Amino acid sequence: MSVLDRFPTKHLPGVSVRDVPEPPRSVWRVIGPGVVAAGVGLASGEFILWPYIASQVGLVFLWAAIVGVAVQFFINMEIERYTLATGETAIGGFQRLWRPWGAILAVGAVLATMWPGWATSAATVATFAIGSGDPNLIAIIGLLVIGVLLTASPVVYQTVEKLQFIKVGAVLVFLVVALFAAITATGYKDTTEVVSSFGTFPSEIPIAILVGALAAAGAGGANNLVQSNWIRDKGFGMGRYVPRIVSPITGQEEAAPDSERLSFPEDEANLSRWKVWCAACWTTFPPSHGRPIPA
Repeated sequence: MSVLDRFPTKHLPGVSVRDVPEPPRSVWRVIGPGVVAAGVGLASGEFILWPYIASQVGLVFLWAAIVGVAVQFFINMEIERYTLATGETAIGGFQRLWRPWGAILAVGAVLATMWPGWATSAATVATFAIGSGDPNLIAIIGLLVIGVLLTASPVVYQTVEKLQFIKVGAVLVFLVVALFAAITATGYKDTTEVVSSFGTFPSEIPIAILVGALAAAGAGGANNLVQSNWIRDKGFGMGRYVPRIVSPITGQEEAAPDSERLSFPEDEANLSRWKVWCAACWTTFPPSHGRPIPA
């Protein structure tokens, strides 16, 4: 069976074969998508749900956050591998098996993020910090500013990456301050509860909050899937051959949703470059080219 015959083409265009692009010489050139994933993942779970749970019952449920993040690490690696090897997003891959998957996953992502709850929560915290202000007004202004920034950005990914670098940098600074100024010796001692209470679901906290916190640990949900979009728009691996998503006002390139899937010859030169790309993205497993995907 040839490479061109291994992938479903009933719902989307077929496969084109190209050589794997040269990998970057420095790991700093591939750090962007990881920072974006970290920045997107630092949201309601880390800032609201987990602090609330810890304030009520201590660290007895923190084991679930560790499990959730660990599982998502492997999920993200597989999602990134897929786009590195094909130049196609994870949603595009699902559509090859069943066309409606694209719409279902997109709707799920929109429904989970369209409500302004996070913006309002952040605005409420801001008003508490400064001692005044209308949370609703601040949230509306914040959402409008975000919309203008993304719409006017020549390349959407680059703007998101820069904003997330600022966010992650600020979080790290505050984390260092908290480690030395806000956490007492008793707090560090309580971390042993993470091991001793492994598998425990504290009855004092509603199960809906516990499950929500588990799901929100790390990126979660659609944020894991869009990691493949960051890989493609950054031009990593076979994504080098795919146009980027740009502003409808200032940009020109546009990644077509039904674009061809790419593959590469399994010769020594291409496999050598592939291994470097995988190592740069924290995975060393070989691509799934050798295993047919059911049509």
